[in-house]
Formats: sequence, structure tokens, C-alpha cells
Amino acid sequence: MDPTTAATLGGIAGLALGGVAMVAVRLSDRSAAAEAPVPPAPPLPPGVGDVIAVLRSSGILVDSSDRVVNNSPAAVAQGLVRGQELVHPELLHLARAVRRDGVIREAELTLQKGIGDGRLVVAARVAPLGADHVLLLVEDRSKAARVEEIRRDFLANVSHELKTPVGGISLLAEAVLDAHDDPEAVARFARRISVESDRLTRLVKEIVELSRLQGADVIKDPTLIDVGACARDATDRSRLIADEHRIELVTAIDEGCEVWGDAELVTTAISNLVGNAIAYSDSGTRVGVMVRRARQGVVDVSVTDQGLGIAPEEQERIFERFYRVDTARSRATGGTGLGLAIVKHVADNHGGNVSVWSEPGRGSTFTIELPAANASAAIEPPAPAVPAARAASADAPVTQSAAGAEDRLDTADPEHHISA
Repeated sequence: MDPTTAATLGGIAGLALGGVAMVAVRLSDRSAAAEAPVPPAPPLPPGVGDVIAVLRSSGILVDSSDRVVNNSPAAVAQGLVRGQELVHPELLHLARAVRRDGVIREAELTLQKGIGDGRLVVAARVAPLGADHVLLLVEDRSKAARVEEIRRDFLANVSHELKTPVGGISLLAEAVLDAHDDPEAVARFARRISVESDRLTRLVKEIVELSRLQGADVIKDPTLIDVGACARDATDRSRLIADEHRIELVTAIDEGCEVWGDAELVTTAISNLVGNAIAYSDSGTRVGVMVRRARQGVVDVSVTDQGLGIAPEEQERIFERFYRVDTARSRATGGTGLGLAIVKHVADNHGGNVSVWSEPGRGSTFTIELPAANASAAIEPPAPAVPAARAASADAPVTQSAAGAEDRLDTADPEHHISA
């Protein structure tokens, strides 16, 4: 073999051996990298997980990569955490700012609640925890925010409502002074002053009553009261004004309908419902008041009228303070817009509730449900269904409560029933 050929073959063999060696080295590096242990996540400070688990508010712990490594159950329930991510960018921004400079931050945030238009008002306190973690403590303040909003609205409404009768009295007093030589004018203005004074007195009384009810979640020193007696008392209080408007008051009251509570408050609530029914009814109609054991453990008080009725979109707001369906008519009758709010609070404070059924042009039925004092007492069977023909021809609203009242009133006195 000549020297040239031998050199060529030697070079080729060397290149092959070099390639094989390079491949072997790379495979060895990959194997070593695969076998190298992954550095562990920074450990949590001792006891942090146990503390977060028992928090009533939302506690969230994030690491240096913004990953949630621990959280309280409330954080998931309020929609602040999903998996290992913070849902709201506002909280994530706070966490990053604290990690960057190590300064504790506090903020009140309004966050989107779920996927709708609801809002969650929270107070967030964010602090560094060790070298690698940030702790977020988030407290739900939505209820407090709603209470504050209601308080502001209440003060604004009270100021407006008080200003109206006070301004009227002031103007009428000036008119009396100007007309001191005209006895008839003085008498007319004096009567108007008396009306405005009565309205002002009634408004202040109802504001005080509503404030007292809102300040107590339960009735202090409840006594055993007869709801039927309260209904009779409330009806008697309204009978004079009903006669003036030529409106007939009809009652159907079961005996033995007793609850634990405050008799004066229950009477006031029923009186407010009867007064509203009279104020929003036309002359020649009837207002029915019924008290019965509607079902086991519940006493129902229903007030049914044949008045104007309430549109569906208005029914959700009628229990708000100072809200009036017909402002002009309410002012003409001396209404304050607080009557139904008081009814709702009385029902709530007695562990019950109040509801309304109404259709425009067919009247309304307001029903207060209260827990009976003797839940094991016998109750009457459900009222029979009202035939379709009768329901279609009746002028009064026909609900389960209204229909029951009608049938019972028919039995008590053929000449007195709710439907016209």
C-alpha cells in the first residue's frame, strides 16, 4: 500500500473515532442532567399552613413565581383563588409590589364577583413572609359597604322628607301673618298647618320606630301574644279613616293564633298594611284582614285590597325606606314611605317574613308569616282551589291567601266578603 492511501485511510478512521467520542460525551451529559435532582421549592415558615387553614377571612400565600402555595377555604369560596392562581389582577399587583420592595401594603378594593355585574368590596393587607413568600389577608367588607350606602341614602332621604313639611309650615305661618285681617284665610291656613304638623309628627315617629327596629335583631323579653287580637286592634284603629273613604273593612280571624314577640310591634305592622290598603283603594271597595294557621308552625296575617295594584318591577322595591309606588297619591294621603319598611323589620325581628302578590288593576295581598308559638297545634286543611270561572270574574286578587280569606269571610257572613 502506498503511503498516500495509508494516510487517507488513517484520517478517515480518526474522524470516525472523534465523532463517536463526541456522541458519547453528549449522551453522558444528558444522562447526568436527567439524574441531577430538581431543586426543592422554598419551604414554608413553620406553622403558616396551620394558621391559614383556620382563618375565617381569606388567607393566601404566594411564592416568588406568583403561584398560590397555600390558602384558606374562604379564599376559594369568595372566588379569589382558582387552582394555584390569583383570580384578580388587583391582588396580584399588590403581591408583586410587596415582593419588590418588602413594604407592607393595605388597600380597599372593589373586585368583580364571578362573571356577572356583582362587586365584592374587600380590605386587603399584604406582607412579605420570609425571603420567598408573600401573604395576603383579604377580608370581605361588602356588607359593611352596603350598610354605609344605606345609611347615606337614609340620611339624604330623611333630610328631604323633613324639609317638605317644615318648609310648608314656615310658608303657611307667613301666610297667616299676612292674612291676619281675614279670619277665613287664617282658619284655612291654620288647618293646613295642622295637617303638615301631623305629617311631620308621624314622620319623626316612624323614623324613630324604624331606627329602633334596625338596632335590634331580636325582640327583647318576648311575650306570648294573640295575633288575632293584634289584627282586631289594628283594624279598629283604621276603621274611622276607612269609613271616611267609604271602604269596608272585613275580617276573618282564627282563634289560637299565638306567637312569641311584641304585641305593639305586630299591631303596628298590621295597621301599616291596612292603612296602605285603604290609601291605595278607591271608594266603594273592600279591604280584607285574615289571620290563620296556614301550615304547620306558621301563623299568616294577610291584608287584601281591591286597589290600584303594583307593577312587577315595583314589587321588589316597595319594602325600601321612603320608596313610593305613587308619589303624588302618597303625599296626598300623608304617607311617609316608611310603613312597609317597618312591616319588613317587624317580621324579620320576629323570625318571620313578609311577601306581596299584586297585579295592576286587581289589587294586592300582603302576607306576614310568623313562627307559631305552639307548632304542634292542629291546623286547618288547605283552602279549596277557587274555580277558574270564579277567579276570572272576581275583582279582587286571587292568591292562595286571598282565596282562603274570601271563602272564610263568605262563611262567616254572606254579606261580607272580599271580592266585589
